[in-house]
Amino acid sequence: MKLPIYAVTAATVPRRDAPILLIIHWHGFARETPLRRDELPLPPRSVAGSALQVEVPAGDIESVERALLDAAWQLGAWDLERVVKRPWWRLGAPASEALAGHRAFGDYPDANDGDPGVVMEAPDRDELMRAAARRGYVRWLFRPRKSGLWQRFQDEDSTLDMSGGRAPPCPVLPYPLETGRAGRAVYRLGRVDRLII
Repeated sequence: MKLPIYAVTAATVPRRDAPILLIIHWHGFARETPLRRDELPLPPRSVAGSALQVEVPAGDIESVERALLDAAWQLGAWDLERVVKRPWWRLGAPASEALAGHRAFGDYPDANDGDPGVVMEAPDRDELMRAAARRGYVRWLFRPRKSGLWQRFQDEDSTLDMSGGRAPPCPVLPYPLETGRAGRAVYRLGRVDRLII
């Protein structure tokens, strides 16, 4: 894409046979049309994200989380966030939970008409969303510095190499995951070894 990465998200339903929906969110804008007219300014639109369905061979969520920790570590992310959400098809669930659930799986019902939001290569996405609506879901998020938008910022991090990444393996181990119970865990990957005043 030759664009910096803004964030990487992954979402799945907490069951052994569920695939993972991996989304790369790009930072950049493009014109809606190649036509150019001086008297008619056309606003640029944000570049759509790229989504891919990843099949996990009879694995569990802990192995997925370990792989995401390794990716976040090697790409220089400051942290990795894991959010466990309850199902949104339940009595009394606020509309904001349903919207967050749709967005976690690359569906943006509140987007402008004609704006795809995400270019999808995920044949089971709709089935995954229905399962998440009934059972809940897990969503991970990290913002890479290497090849990312965040490389431009000079945040202090003693663990990064000159390219903005880190050498494997990731020393951080996954926390236990309690499925069926909403919660949030943040893995701190970066650190500062000197005193900042």
